[in-house]
Amino acid sequence: MVAVNENIRFLRKKMNLTQQQFAELIGIKRSLVGAYEEGRAEPRLINLSKMAKVFETSVDILMHNDVRRLSDKELRVGSSKGVAPKIKVLSITVDDNEREYIDLVPQKAAAGYLNGYADPEYVGDLPKFRLPQFNGGGTYRAFEVSGDSMLPIEAGTIIIGKYVEKIADIKNGKPYILMTEKDGIVYKRVFNYVDENGKLFLVSDNKSYTPYEIEADDVIEIWESKAFISTKFPDENSENRITLERLATIVLDLQKEIIQLKER
Repeated sequence: MVAVNENIRFLRKKMNLTQQQFAELIGIKRSLVGAYEEGRAEPRLINLSKMAKVFETSVDILMHNDVRRLSDKELRVGSSKGVAPKIKVLSITVDDNEREYIDLVPQKAAAGYLNGYADPEYVGDLPKFRLPQFNGGGTYRAFEVSGDSMLPIEAGTIIIGKYVEKIADIKNGKPYILMTEKDGIVYKRVFNYVDENGKLFLVSDNKSYTPYEIEADDVIEIWESKAFISTKFPDENSENRITLERLATIVLDLQKEIIQLKER
């Protein structure tokens, strides 16, 4: 009789994943992974399906084969891609007191971020700053946006985003910074249709731009927009107000600091 728990443990270790890392990929608690691997609990079909996707195999193989006896080619029979899965690694920078910085990705660094996002040295070289409003309670990153697709947010505006671990946590209609394999860094309003067709629907605030879909598997990082920093203030009668008015008192000093960091 095939022991599913042993298959899970073997394949997880083969991928050099800790139980915590594997749990984050599946979207479950680490303790549940331990229960599965020790045979104290049986995975539900939905979790088996997610595991099979991470392992690049099929649920049938997980349930009915001793994977230790299978070659990589045999393991991937029935896999949708047949290639090694992507592992999300989030690099952060902290000070001597282990407090996280807000790392800034300027426009000129956007292309390099696609290759360096998981490299601690690359992230460590990015400009960084702090804001009292975002001192703890998550990981934040700032991105300098380009183009006019999200007007009245103009090119050069800095969007501060909070890291989102799972696509399932996306709130329909909210603006997000997405880092994607095909399009690089994009700033759009996002609608989640992953359960229906495996895709995200991206919409620009500037109606001159046509909405479009991307594959969920194309997304590498998700950052929920929490605030923006700009030296251009809205008109008196504008309906588009800065969401965090407390930033107004420090935006000019912060902008100068960021410019100095860029010039180093």
